[in-house]
Amino acid sequence: MTEKTFCEECRKYVEYTTVSVPMTGRIKGKEYHYTGTEARCADCGSLVFVPEISDDNLRSLYNVFREENGIVSLDVICAIPEKYDIGKRPLSLLLGWGELTFSRYCDGDIPTRQYSDILQRIYNEPQFYSELLEANKANLKSQRTYEKTRRAVDALLSVDVPSNSKINAVIQYLLYQCEDITPLALQKALYYIQGFHFAFYRTFLFSEDCQAWTHGPVYRDIYFRYRDYRFDPIEKTITFDTSVFSASEKAICDSVINNICCYSGRILERFTHNEAPWLTTRGDLPDSAPSDRIIEKSVIGAYFDAVKAKYNMVNPRDIKDYSQDMFQQL
Repeated sequence: MTEKTFCEECRKYVEYTTVSVPMTGRIKGKEYHYTGTEARCADCGSLVFVPEISDDNLRSLYNVFREENGIVSLDVICAIPEKYDIGKRPLSLLLGWGELTFSRYCDGDIPTRQYSDILQRIYNEPQFYSELLEANKANLKSQRTYEKTRRAVDALLSVDVPSNSKINAVIQYLLYQCEDITPLALQKALYYIQGFHFAFYRTFLFSEDCQAWTHGPVYRDIYFRYRDYRFDPIEKTITFDTSVFSASEKAICDSVINNICCYSGRILERFTHNEAPWLTTRGDLPDSAPSDRIIEKSVIGAYFDAVKAKYNMVNPRDIKDYSQDMFQQL
């Protein structure tokens, strides 16, 4: 069927033609220039009104407003529910907003700058969404909704650490040597091995960066590998070939196992919450606020250099002096 609309000049329904033209619109007292579409009567050439074209022009105006004011695009907003396999209303509840707030944004309402920044970050950073999901999952009305979106974000974050990487070897050694090590304690052990290896041997053992999460330093990909263990010990490794380590690497690992891993993950979390790398990276963030800020290697190195000097450490076995002192200060 040929599309028609009513022409005020011809006083009848007519076919029409369209052409792209420069347009100007005003939002909040400011003019914005954009490319829109005009519809004209095919018989007399007069401008005619076509609802769909009017809606498209309004959408184009709003898109220019969004771009010039740093507001998240409508396409990004509408892509979020599909990306994380969650409905519009549950997502709005998860974020602590009114139940229909996100739906209105999908329909074209322009979010405030604060909400815009949150939505843009959610779209760009699955890790940020994952932390929001865990922190606010009680806002969701059903466990099924949580499980669906949890699977979606886990799939986006499932970037495995190469099996031959140094951090993977250290993890397997920790699981081989430690009787009971939870995911929380594992993260702290990796952080201390990284720091003390630099302090004694001037190189970092891992290329991976850790982040300043709520519960202390965390290697993100390792977290998702062992997340399902929660507070339970991770399954032990039965055999391990220590020839993958140099003498210095093994010395650091053994000392951390003997002097750091003897404490629970919760105690080690309190250790790290009193140390400069985590504190300075978090800055003024509230203790419970999600964060993916990277704890820079230079900050870790400087801190553990200072620890080594303060405790007059001569070899890795002296790590015990630091761990015992930290425990006594709690």
